[in-house]
Amino acid sequence: MRQEKVVVALDVGTTKIVALVGNLIGGSIEIIGMGKGPSHGLEKGVVVDIGRTVSSIRKAIEEAETMADIKISSVYVGIAGKHISSINNSGTVSINRPSRTILADDLRRVVETAQALQLPQESEVIHIIPRQYIVDGQDGITDPVGMTGTRLEVDVHIVTGSITAVHNLARCVESLGIGIEQIVLEPLASSMAVLSSAEKELGAILMDIGGGTADISVFRGGDIWFSKVISIAGEHITNDITVGLQTPVEEAERIKKTAGTALVDSVGDDETIEVATIGGDGRKIVSKKKLSKIIEPRVEELFDLAMQEVEDAGYRDLVPAGLVITGGTSLLHGIAEFAADRYGIPARRGNIPEGIHGLSDIVESPIYATSIGLLKYAVESRDFKRQRHKKPGGSLITKLFDWFRRIIRG
Repeated sequence: MRQEKVVVALDVGTTKIVALVGNLIGGSIEIIGMGKGPSHGLEKGVVVDIGRTVSSIRKAIEEAETMADIKISSVYVGIAGKHISSINNSGTVSINRPSRTILADDLRRVVETAQALQLPQESEVIHIIPRQYIVDGQDGITDPVGMTGTRLEVDVHIVTGSITAVHNLARCVESLGIGIEQIVLEPLASSMAVLSSAEKELGAILMDIGGGTADISVFRGGDIWFSKVISIAGEHITNDITVGLQTPVEEAERIKKTAGTALVDSVGDDETIEVATIGGDGRKIVSKKKLSKIIEPRVEELFDLAMQEVEDAGYRDLVPAGLVITGGTSLLHGIAEFAADRYGIPARRGNIPEGIHGLSDIVESPIYATSIGLLKYAVESRDFKRQRHKKPGGSLITKLFDWFRRIIRG
C-alpha cells in the first residue's frame, strides 16, 4: 500500500481516544484500521496528566497499526476543550500593481491584516478561516485569485486555544515518535462528517456532544461563523444517574445507553428497569420514568446553555436549517425530538457522509463523527504529493501561507 494514500485521524477526547486509518481510493476513503480505548489523563478535553494520556494514545495507535498493517508516522489531531475561543474579524489591502490582478500573495497579506488583533498572551491561533472576500465592494467571493481590483477585503473566523493546552497535546503525540500534520478544531472536523453542503450554506447549528464537553458551532454561507465549547456533556448525565439511582458509574452509563430517554412523557408509569446497587452484588428495580426525570433536566440545561451562546452571538434567527446533533451523546433516545420541541427548529442526529467505506460499524455511528471528519478534512485540505509535517507553535505567517496554499489548491 502506498503510504501517500494513507491518512490517520486521532481524536483525543475526554472519555475515549480513537485512531482511524483511511486509505484513499479515488474520491473515497476506505477505513482500514481503527484503535480505540478509554481516555485517561484528560479533563474536559485538556491534558492534565501527560503520562496517562500518552499511554491511552499509544494503545489506540498500536491497535490501529495492527489492524491496518502499517506504521503510523503522522496524524491529524482533533482539539477541543474549554480553552478554545473564536472571534470574527476583517482586513483590507490595496492592489497596487499595474495589472490590478489579485495574486495568492494578496490573499496572504489580507488575512495577515485581519488577524492583526491583540490576543491574550496565553493564546495561539489554531485556524484562520476566510468566510468571504470582497473585491472593490463586491462581496460573497470565495476565491478572488485572478480577479482584478484595487481593494481586497476579507472576513475571517479566527479560532484560538491555550498555548499550554495545545502544546501539551502535541507533546503527548510527538513523544510516541509521531508527527502532527495539523491540529484541527473538532467542530470543524465533525461538520465535514455530518453537515450537508446545503445546511452549511443555508445556516445550521452543529452540536457535538461528547463525554466531557459539548462543541457548538454555527455555519452560514458554507463556512463556520461561530464556535464555542461548554463544559456540560454526557458524563454529567451519567453522574446524575449515579447519584439519583445510587448505582455505580459503569452501571449508570449502561442504563443511560440502553434505557435512557430525554423525553419523560414518552415513558409509561409502569415501566421499570433493573439496576445494580452500590457496594455489593445486589440488584434493584427502579421506575424508568424516574430515570428519565433525572436525564431530561440535564439535557435541558445542556441545550439551554448552547442555544443561549448562539443567541448571545446573534445567530439564533440565522439558522433555518436547524440543529444537527452528533457525538456519543447524540445516541440518547429522544434527544433530537427534545431539541426540536423545545426550540421550534428542525433537529436531527448527524449522518455519516457518502464516500466513506470499510468497517461499517464505525462509519455508521455518530460516535466516530470527529474521527471521520478529520479524515475528510485531511483529504480535502492537503496535497498528498507534498506532505509536510507541521507542529504547533510555528510562525503565524507559515501557518497562514500553508492554509492559503491548501485553499487555493481546493
